[in-house]
Amino acid sequence: MKTAGQTDTIKTPKSLTMNHWEEKITASLRESAEIQLRVSKELARPIATVAEAIVSQLKKGGKVIFFGNGGSAADAQHLAAELIGRFQGERKALPAIALTTDTSILTAIGNDYAFDQIFERQVEGLVGPNDAVVGISTSGHSINVLRGLKKAKDCGALTVAFLGKGGGRIREVVDFPLVIPSDQTSHIQESHITIGHILCGLIEEGLGVNG
Repeated sequence: MKTAGQTDTIKTPKSLTMNHWEEKITASLRESAEIQLRVSKELARPIATVAEAIVSQLKKGGKVIFFGNGGSAADAQHLAAELIGRFQGERKALPAIALTTDTSILTAIGNDYAFDQIFERQVEGLVGPNDAVVGISTSGHSINVLRGLKKAKDCGALTVAFLGKGGGRIREVVDFPLVIPSDQTSHIQESHITIGHILCGLIEEGLGVNG
């Protein structure tokens, strides 16, 4: 039994030496870098095409809408914030929305309809033909992201997906699938936010904003 004032001592396994951790860190960073180099070779042109298409939508008075689950929800909010605020250049706010932030809407739709419809219902109410809609799914199989993107297509919007693991079902329903060549969720997410940042910079440049 522990006496008053005693605390549990967490013992580090002998195998987890500092050298071991350094090797793991180096290996992880190298793997991530290798994936991003593949992205640069395989997706540079598609990313540029997506940037051009989004700039065209914004010039027509449209907005950019992002959504995803979990870490991808955080990426959606992050990228919307870059456009509403600023990325590199001083400019007017760009119209961008993350469909992952309104807890009343998310819980109402999840409760009254289904979790699968949390993005679809919002897209139905918010999206028009001049908009660009970006769904984010590391697996490519997220049902609510798939349904949101299908609804965006029905609304006549430009549709983009940040994907991984081969792209899944979502790859087949969007105008521009950007599929990270990896099956590891963490590295897919790292590449997703990198691509998102690149797009923000290209959008600013496409709109004539100087960084």
